[in-house]
Amino acid sequence: MMKKDSSSKKTDYDKGTNYVEAGIEANLFFFGLILAGPFLTILLAYVTSPYMDSDLATAPLTKMIPACLSDLQQCVTNVARAGWSVKPTYEAMQFILTFMGVAWILEVILPGKIECGPETLTGHVPKYKNNGLLHCIVFSFLFWGGSNLGFLNWYDFGIIYDLFPASLSFLNIFGMVFCVGLMIKGLHFPSTADSGSSGSLFKDYVWGTELYPRIFGLDLKRFINCRFAMTYWQLAGLSFCYRSYTLHGDTLDWGLFFSAVSQYLYLFKFFLWEMGYMRSIDIIVDRAGFEIQWGCLVWVPSVYTLHSRFSVQNPTGLSREIAASLFLVSILGVVLNYMADLERDVFRATGGKCKVWGRDPKYITAEYEVISPGGKNTTKKSLLLASGFWGMARHFQYFFELQAAWSWCLLANPLKNGVLVLWYAVFLTVLLIDRADRDSRKCHLKYGPYYEEYCRLVPYKIVPGVY
Repeated sequence: MMKKDSSSKKTDYDKGTNYVEAGIEANLFFFGLILAGPFLTILLAYVTSPYMDSDLATAPLTKMIPACLSDLQQCVTNVARAGWSVKPTYEAMQFILTFMGVAWILEVILPGKIECGPETLTGHVPKYKNNGLLHCIVFSFLFWGGSNLGFLNWYDFGIIYDLFPASLSFLNIFGMVFCVGLMIKGLHFPSTADSGSSGSLFKDYVWGTELYPRIFGLDLKRFINCRFAMTYWQLAGLSFCYRSYTLHGDTLDWGLFFSAVSQYLYLFKFFLWEMGYMRSIDIIVDRAGFEIQWGCLVWVPSVYTLHSRFSVQNPTGLSREIAASLFLVSILGVVLNYMADLERDVFRATGGKCKVWGRDPKYITAEYEVISPGGKNTTKKSLLLASGFWGMARHFQYFFELQAAWSWCLLANPLKNGVLVLWYAVFLTVLLIDRADRDSRKCHLKYGPYYEEYCRLVPYKIVPGVY
């Protein structure tokens, strides 16, 4: 599977297949997470299960770590035993595969307008059926309808929480095997010319060998990233909230309730804006390898729901008033995040012929080159918006996304439940800073002096006046 002449192949790869350096080489933090990720996600599933000692889970700095340091050998044994105890079950496998199956059926049968993503450097234009919002509504209805709260009573609405550890274990195995298949497909049966080897088997597996893999017409990146991962995250919060309600004597945890509702609305917004996501760095730069596909299959369910899942066994104790206040802060972040994305989408759709905050927009007309299948260079143009939200910072929408994320984690009450519930917000902060840096490098390579001029107009990356 390794190429004989890796140096010559690497040169061709850089020139003509939309290749950019992967995050695994540039960011030691994410590289470490990749190596530790499978076992770490299993441990996080165990920590939020009924088998974990709540006294240790809610005080990792003052109790868990000191207890571990006092007897390292016993600590390692206990951690290994905890991880090994989380195993897949037939019921969990059946649930996950059914979940994916329903998502696949909806992908096929639900109608939608055909829309395009950005053209790649090889001249490929990805096409998608824009039915994300319809998928969100129908899938939510089906999940409710099939539960004990709906009309079919096939399963308990808290099933996502009940099966979570076993589901994570199965997804870990499935994800690692799936990424081997993706690597082989990209090397030998690519869907587009945006594919090939980096010359390293390890990097091919982690970073991926193909940008837009499809099987029987199904776009695998959109299916895994959106139709599985985002849908699972969206429904998980509601499932966790219901299980908390039944577990604690039909008592509603206001912190968990408002967090679940806010996250559901955030992901409703995501599906409303799904075509914008299909034009983001996750899709147009990151290849379909372990880093992204395992990340969406396993890391998203494990880490992105951690604060909500933790609150099932450890109620937040927040009053309705405090929880509602944090909810409003999170919703403000969600709304402003959507407004920023919509502003750029309208600007692009009208070719700059629109008003931004009541004025004619400032923008840079940037030129770049693509390589046609025949090897001919063709000059293209893009408009880089420098007005409105996009005139304040090049990724101001990330600030609003972090506003929502930190609000959700605060709704888990870290003052009572410890710092572990902040893990998602901390991770997302590091992720978005890294993503802004990678996007900047990509745009410098693509647009050259045009992007340098844009950076002079908009000097800040995420927070105006700060960063």
